[in-house]
Amino acid sequence: MKTAYFDCFSGISGNMILGALLDSGLNFNELKKNIKGLRLTGYGLQLKKIRKNGISASYFEVNVRASRDRLQHRHLDNIVSLINRSKLSASVKTKSIDIFTRLAKAEAKIHGVPINKIHFHEVGAVDAIVDIVGTVCALEIMGLEEIYCSPLPVSRGYINCAHGILPVPAPATAELIKNIPTYNSDVEGELVTPTGAAIITTIAEKFGNFTEMAIRSIGYGAGKTDLDQPNVLRVFIGETSDKKNAEDIYSIETNIDDMNPQIYEDVFEKLFEKGALDVYMTNIIMKKGRPGILLTALSKKTDIEALSDIILTHTTALGVRIARFQRRILDRSTGTINTKYGKIRVKTGIRDGKAVNIQPEYEDCRSAAKKHGIPLKNIMADVIGKAKK
Repeated sequence: MKTAYFDCFSGISGNMILGALLDSGLNFNELKKNIKGLRLTGYGLQLKKIRKNGISASYFEVNVRASRDRLQHRHLDNIVSLINRSKLSASVKTKSIDIFTRLAKAEAKIHGVPINKIHFHEVGAVDAIVDIVGTVCALEIMGLEEIYCSPLPVSRGYINCAHGILPVPAPATAELIKNIPTYNSDVEGELVTPTGAAIITTIAEKFGNFTEMAIRSIGYGAGKTDLDQPNVLRVFIGETSDKKNAEDIYSIETNIDDMNPQIYEDVFEKLFEKGALDVYMTNIIMKKGRPGILLTALSKKTDIEALSDIILTHTTALGVRIARFQRRILDRSTGTINTKYGKIRVKTGIRDGKAVNIQPEYEDCRSAAKKHGIPLKNIMADVIGKAKK
């Protein structure tokens, strides 16, 4: 499984993330092509090699040509609308919105206002939007399936921003890194920015020591300021070992006995859109012999909050239960087989390099069975037999 490990020994920001990924092999032209799908104007992208304390690194910068005055006061719904109207893939849209929503919740809590009243100021500017959406595009382009990160350094001092002089880490950053492993840094100045914190705490599955992997490439993304230490973010790109087939997942569940059954289909769709690994219902008997439904969504750690919000917002549930499980998974591949009934897509489960589970695509087999007037079971058996050869 292709994996990235971000080594944040000198902090993390949006442009440092993209700089590191570009330095590790991400194609700059392909990234620019994807970001154009956002349909933003008034900016240019620059990538250059610089040195930080003797380390060669890539510096990524968004040069905004339009007036900042009209860009500094975007609300969350403005940004969500911008992303949803774009030509970005569905997965990029969803994850980008998740990052902005997480950031908006942190800002709303700090300022004591509803989330839809938050003005994003610097974070709503074009450069931050490009950093966030560009990072999600980069992960998709590079085919990165797992993201890990080191503990984050907590520095000291003060910064100037739209709200005046604030302590480091900025209040929004401090809120975003709650429950994330951190350590003390003697550096004076901002190491972890709100944008960097929002991105990495949304996309990373785990924070801790270096993960076991076969390293394929290493990239260094340069920060803007110069420090006594190398102000760079390092990323390791590689393949995880056989332990990739063991992973932690989370079950989010609730009991429901008072909801119109027609609503479940909409809830299922929204849960899958937000990253649910699986969603299912189980018939149960509740107190006083009332029939009910146990609604369960399986989730990665990074999607727990978003999926819980869907259940609490779109069902009649008053709470959810969350439990951690470990699962073993097969490697998976997809392909197409040419048969006498036409092309049929096939999913294959692989263990130790051998196919142990072959499943034809149901809709393809169903269409072929209807077209040729042959029992569906015969089509499926024929496809499995051919796939095994």
